[in-house]
Amino acid sequence: MRITKDMLNEGLKDAYWPSKAVGFMLSHAWTVKLIDRVGARTKGADIDGLHCEETYVPSCSGGPDIRVRIYKPLDSPQMLPGMLYIHGGGYMLGTPESFADVIKKFIAAKPCVILAPDYRKAMDAPYPAAFNDCYDTLLWMNEHADKLGIIPDSFIVAGHSAGGGLTAAVTLKATDTQDVNIAFQMPVYPMIDDRGATASSLSNAPVWNSKSNKLGWRLYLRDLLKDGVEIPAYAAPARATDYSRLPPTITFVGDLEPFRDETIAYVENIKKAGIPVEFELYEGCFHGFDSVVTQAEISIKAWDFLLSKYNAFVDKYVYA
Repeated sequence: MRITKDMLNEGLKDAYWPSKAVGFMLSHAWTVKLIDRVGARTKGADIDGLHCEETYVPSCSGGPDIRVRIYKPLDSPQMLPGMLYIHGGGYMLGTPESFADVIKKFIAAKPCVILAPDYRKAMDAPYPAAFNDCYDTLLWMNEHADKLGIIPDSFIVAGHSAGGGLTAAVTLKATDTQDVNIAFQMPVYPMIDDRGATASSLSNAPVWNSKSNKLGWRLYLRDLLKDGVEIPAYAAPARATDYSRLPPTITFVGDLEPFRDETIAYVENIKKAGIPVEFELYEGCFHGFDSVVTQAEISIKAWDFLLSKYNAFVDKYVYA
């Protein structure tokens, strides 16, 4: 799928060349390391207008303690919904703090308590490190629900991009094991298929392209690939065969990005299982468009969709 500037939504065209440069940088390990080093400077930054804490959650799998950021409204006398928010970054980079705007939008739209783990990245620790860190954080949330001020055993799991992939993986395990009840999930344009066999995955798109996609998966799955082990669905959720236990789902994706086809297939499989799904496909949009060009009309439309459905799902599946 060859993407040209003329194919972009009008509000995104000015970002074409800068976003192509981002795609180039995310296609090479040395530039990914540089970006991650710069992004690490955000660690510890608080969000104005929210109560912000930091804690360390013990690993259940022999890994190091997991740094977790906790975000709450300043005034919340009642128990609130609890959300596990998993940041994006191709499994290779990023921090919870770098997604501060996303976290603030969710809490402003519908007050909740968000726990965001700074999970291990594939450069340092491949699968299952990130997956385990996120799942262990979910278990810790459930165990400490009263102290956190969240409604127990009725959680929201959400994330963008690789965070969306981890959202799908964590939700899949939680529903397989029934360790924790997931009220609903929001895997936004999720990175869930390592096989790179769809038409959209073979792409020169801005921000994230087929080269960056291959790099991200190669780093994340390198131990499994080295040992010739079959890739499990907890590593690449598009490989799941049973969708019947998944919770209601909200997601969207752009039609000019590598994750288009795998997101559509994921949504269709959930629908076939009879599970409620809210989904939008946005024309002329590359990966992460809503974060790259926040004031574009199409980005505002996408966020209006996500937050309105999030509001409705909290009322229907958490508070009901």
